[in-house]
Amino acid sequence: MIRHLFFSSKRQVVKASNLLSKMTIEEPARLAVKGRTFSVQYNLPRLPVPALEQTLNRYLDTCRPLLDDEQFKTTSEIVQKFKEKEGPELQKLLEERATKHTNWLSDWWKSVAYLDSRLPVVVVNPGFYMPRQNFRGKQEQIDFTARMIAGLLDYKIMLDEQTLPVDTMGGKPLCMVQHYQLLNACRIPGLKKDTHVHIPPTDSNQPRHITLIHNNHIFSMDVYGGQGKPLSIAQLRAQIQSCVDQSKMPAAPVGILTTMDRSSWGKAYHDMVKDKTNKASLENIQRSILAVSLDGPLPQPTDGSDVDMAAGISLHGGGSKVFSSNRWFDKTLQFNIGEDGYVSANYEHTTAEGPPVIGIMDHILNFLEKKKDPWLGAPDVQPPKRLNFNLTEKVKQTISRGLDDIDSNVEDTMIRALFFKDYGKNFIKKVKMSPDAYIQVAYQLAYYRVYKQPCATYESGSLRRFQLGRTDTIRSCSSASLAFTQAMDDSSVDPATKVDLLRKAVQSHRQYTDYTVSGQAVDRHLLGLKLTALESGRDIPELFMDLAFKESTHFRLSTSQVASQHEAFLCFVPVVPDGYGLCYNPREEQLIVCITSFNNSPETNSEKLMDSLSQSFRDMQKLLVDNSNVGN
Repeated sequence: MIRHLFFSSKRQVVKASNLLSKMTIEEPARLAVKGRTFSVQYNLPRLPVPALEQTLNRYLDTCRPLLDDEQFKTTSEIVQKFKEKEGPELQKLLEERATKHTNWLSDWWKSVAYLDSRLPVVVVNPGFYMPRQNFRGKQEQIDFTARMIAGLLDYKIMLDEQTLPVDTMGGKPLCMVQHYQLLNACRIPGLKKDTHVHIPPTDSNQPRHITLIHNNHIFSMDVYGGQGKPLSIAQLRAQIQSCVDQSKMPAAPVGILTTMDRSSWGKAYHDMVKDKTNKASLENIQRSILAVSLDGPLPQPTDGSDVDMAAGISLHGGGSKVFSSNRWFDKTLQFNIGEDGYVSANYEHTTAEGPPVIGIMDHILNFLEKKKDPWLGAPDVQPPKRLNFNLTEKVKQTISRGLDDIDSNVEDTMIRALFFKDYGKNFIKKVKMSPDAYIQVAYQLAYYRVYKQPCATYESGSLRRFQLGRTDTIRSCSSASLAFTQAMDDSSVDPATKVDLLRKAVQSHRQYTDYTVSGQAVDRHLLGLKLTALESGRDIPELFMDLAFKESTHFRLSTSQVASQHEAFLCFVPVVPDGYGLCYNPREEQLIVCITSFNNSPETNSEKLMDSLSQSFRDMQKLLVDNSNVGN
């Protein structure tokens, strides 16, 4: 989501050392195509710039359910003025930019949505809850971690050899760049703006190690041996055991720095890298394949269920007295393994969305079911190395402040995981509706029942049909969804009419989804026009100062479907103080939804919305079953 609108259009390259000389945040290097993974990558179309009039008309349509008649009249006049004055010139400049870039949005998006932001990544990074695994105790934890890392290496080999199948959506191939940018990558704090670094497959000096964290101790642990061969599960187990044996007592909580606001962390980082030992340790983390954290058992929940607590651990680590210091939140991908079978992941959002992360997780979970070692082992295995840090008093004071800050963030986050088992997407398909659209309409009904009004709603829509595509907004609140939510609990409206309104709401959402994945939605185009005005030194047009723009982008419901083959879910916090985050995994016979809100907001409560959503799911099914020929 967009939080800041300051950006730089200049290409940025990190030159901290020779090791990092090829780690860049600009457009990914062109890869030599040697297998199927990138076989269609460079034949994918470029992201289009939609027609100006089309975007403005669709923008008005999406604003209509959020505005009264007078407000809508004012906004219509402002839109008309923009269409006649600033709009055409900005459109022309944006179209010119599109001819010079593989994707006119991607660099801007990294800056605006992520790297410019001074917010802590711990409130931006999504977490991923995995089904509780069947192991208990330290030794079984070590054994499981070894097998999990082996599963990750199995995936990485497929990626390196380009045997990973191309993702598709609606039968069309998708951009695969996000997959390889999840590994060998890290975000680096800056004083005013962060950078993101990634070692591409074209770099001859490929990482051979992961970052392993235990009791706040940070290790560089090789997972490849001589001749570039991956370690066997037995060798990985021995490597992990060595790390654990060297970290019986907790170390200084250096990792807590990665939970802080980016300016505070950036200042500490700037001071730390002046020391050669610190610099070498930080670069080692940045160059690693990924991070793995070994945690203790899950604390007893004081609020909510064990699953709610575990989901929170995936997001923020649980606080200063739990596992938040046992993390490196800047790593693009990080696994967290507890002693009692709770397993999760966290990923830094700059270069990827949820589906590629879920792809890795599903592969690993499927690998674990095989329970056999695919490799014979590697020669010349180097032992793990503890990474040392020389901390000044100033940095120690920053760490102390970070321990307080993370506890405030943890206390402010309310998480509820809903496993709705009355039915799943099989029933929705049976009544000939899109499961995603149906669930989104249920969100509208649940929210309306609690607040007696509609709200701007963000659903993440994929742009990966295009080269370097990220996301655009599916605006889920529509005039059609409002008509249904108002009618659903109105006893004067007959059931057949309610069914008709439900189907129209679902169809309206389905249509806007089609616009979005085809690169014809509203929000990224409007963002491009606004950034074009800023970049060219123009005043921000009135369109972007209007009440309607503020209201229609204040997403009180921020939602995303991230499907998994397993009983798992992704979670993220709301994007506005008085909002909710909802991530969902529709399965054949159940609907899994993780709902988050902020305790500091008197207006929101995850449990209250969860109850309303459960009832909305039940009522919508009953409406359809009672008024059609469809059975349960």
